[in-house]
Amino acid sequence: MIYMDYRKYEPERRIFHWLTVPIVWLPLPFILILDLVIMLYQVLCFPIYKIERVKRSEYILVMDRNKLDYLYGLEKLGCMYCGYANGVFRYIKEVAGRTEKYWCGVMHEDKPGFKIQEDQVIKKFAKFGDEADFNEKYKKI
Repeated sequence: MIYMDYRKYEPERRIFHWLTVPIVWLPLPFILILDLVIMLYQVLCFPIYKIERVKRSEYILVMDRNKLDYLYGLEKLGCMYCGYANGVFRYIKEVAGRTEKYWCGVMHEDKPGFKIQEDQVIKKFAKFGDEADFNEKYKKI
């Protein structure tokens, strides 16, 4: 995937790039609500089930990419959004996993095409604080 260095795009592609920005940001209010609902669910239900609570801060509150000097303002904002949104989804996945383990500890049938989360995707990210790695992986067109 090509990083969003929109300045290098041909003019007609740049227009479509900017037209899709509202669609990318559209889920944010729903993600915020979902985050709140999952926090409430955990606070209210996990003590009853005697399930160890998931530490939200281990998944969401690491908002550090905006501190990188080699990113532009909009890139920093986008990185904060992606970091938050993906953190919420990882947090929810862990809460759901603990809930599933409590209510139904049976593995799913191993069927062709059934996908499980692979952490290999994260290994493709640029290393934090490594500007050269970032430019090599994302600023190529």
